[in-house]
Amino acid sequence: MNTYIKLLEKVSHQNTTSRRLSFGIGHIFKALQLAKLNGHISRDLLRKELSLGEGSIKTLVKQLKTTNMIMTSNAGTILTDTGEKLISQILLCIPKETIIPKSSITVGKFNYVVLVKNIANSIRSGIEQRDIAIKSGAMGATTLIFKDGKFLISGTNFNALVDELHVQKILIENLHPNDNDVIIIGSDNQNKQHAEIAAKNAALFTIMNNLKY
Repeated sequence: MNTYIKLLEKVSHQNTTSRRLSFGIGHIFKALQLAKLNGHISRDLLRKELSLGEGSIKTLVKQLKTTNMIMTSNAGTILTDTGEKLISQILLCIPKETIIPKSSITVGKFNYVVLVKNIANSIRSGIEQRDIAIKSGAMGATTLIFKDGKFLISGTNFNALVDELHVQKILIENLHPNDNDVIIIGSDNQNKQHAEIAAKNAALFTIMNNLKY
């Protein structure tokens, strides 16, 4: 898995200009997801879903082609075998996503949730995930561990959703978590895309951090 995430980092760091890139591994992950889901992608779709400017999208597409993640065919811009393998492997670790309403456990109006499989042991306090989300441009992130049917705050036995049963229902029905799965909620007040990319960045960071130990 470390190899696949390093490929995402390679795309984000392969800077062909002197300008600082405005996208990261979360954007690249999302772009490959869109290609897999739709069968092909367009720059208009990427602009809409990634909330990036035209110049950033142009650079992103170029670098995905340079690293052999996508190619142009009669059907449009599609995944290569390399891109298909990469996104399929990452989706084994991050298989489910959903959105939840604002609640006592979130810090923004828009709240996007990703499930990271069987990685609870890599979570310390959740501050690391929050900081990654903030660096991504969102307001922050909330990290919970699923155990014995409860959504726990890391390092405690406190059920964070004891007073938020409607949120708990959404998470269980949409994510189908198992013991030791991690739930990361990216939050933002501006738009859903910022919250989503923040959650994905924090999830990928958590996987990479786990692979180091």
